[in-house]
Amino acid sequence: MHRSHTQIAALLCALLFSSCPASFESAFASTYPSRPITLIVPFPPGGSSDVVARTLASTVSAEFGQNIVVENRPGAGGSLGVGVVAKAAPDGYTIGLAAAGALTVDIYLRAMTFDPQKDLAPITLLATIPFVLVASLDAPKSVAEVIALAKAEPGKLSMGHAGNGTAHHLGAALFAQQAGVRIPAVAYRGSAPAANDVLGGHIPLAVVDIPSSVELIRSGKMRALGVTSTERLSSLPDTPTLAEAGLPGYDAVGWFGLVAPAATPPDIVARLNAAFVKAMQNPALATQFRALGVDLAPTTSEGFRQLIRSESTKWAKVITEAGIKAD
Repeated sequence: MHRSHTQIAALLCALLFSSCPASFESAFASTYPSRPITLIVPFPPGGSSDVVARTLASTVSAEFGQNIVVENRPGAGGSLGVGVVAKAAPDGYTIGLAAAGALTVDIYLRAMTFDPQKDLAPITLLATIPFVLVASLDAPKSVAEVIALAKAEPGKLSMGHAGNGTAHHLGAALFAQQAGVRIPAVAYRGSAPAANDVLGGHIPLAVVDIPSSVELIRSGKMRALGVTSTERLSSLPDTPTLAEAGLPGYDAVGWFGLVAPAATPPDIVARLNAAFVKAMQNPALATQFRALGVDLAPTTSEGFRQLIRSESTKWAKVITEAGIKAD
């Protein structure tokens, strides 16, 4: 009889988490997970975030003894799938990968069906994706030279990026703002086309992904002026950070993490956090993903929440000052 009451209480908690007593939430969480979990990835299959999600999901599935089924829901620059998570039942059985755009940027650029800071419970940051500022061989050879030319002849230089409203675009805008110069941004459909136009000398500068440019840099076909992260990269050890190269405090990287619906019980969020953080602490996985230009970056759920807040404030200012619009 007692067991029956517990099961009923757990069911009520799944439906009414916001009003469910803490003791009932704990009872429900103690049986979690008891069925497969859906992990929504808001991008097409095959991209770096999808590979990271599927690899970690496989590891955590083994620990949980329940499958974590990855479901790709691309659209609206990654916001469509995250919106599905925001509106799902807050029972821990629907979670999602969310990139920086959906959590901190898109709310300033397009109509949203959810509020990322009110409708989602952060679980953990998964990874950061540093970029690199590249230059054609006939462009300025250093950040100092870029800034000097941009000040002497405003508008002469231009800087490509992976698309309007992307982290690459924001990184380019932040460069111009911190340098106090005007460098028109040129939108491409992804990093590879932007890198190819730098290679061909059609555009002097671009902020691009590491995978799309690293071999071209190593072969001497284009120059790397600086990486956008706060630390140098093992894949480009001789390339300074942009902060080292003349823009103190510069920091602009892409990132993505795990989220759940806002009312998901804290005990379940904590269980998910512990499992995914444990999976990310595997050195072999870290090495594997670094080769893809992705650095695993586990956090506490509160640490991830604070990152979302600080990044939202930071990029709102950049977007407003640069007049950035989405496609």
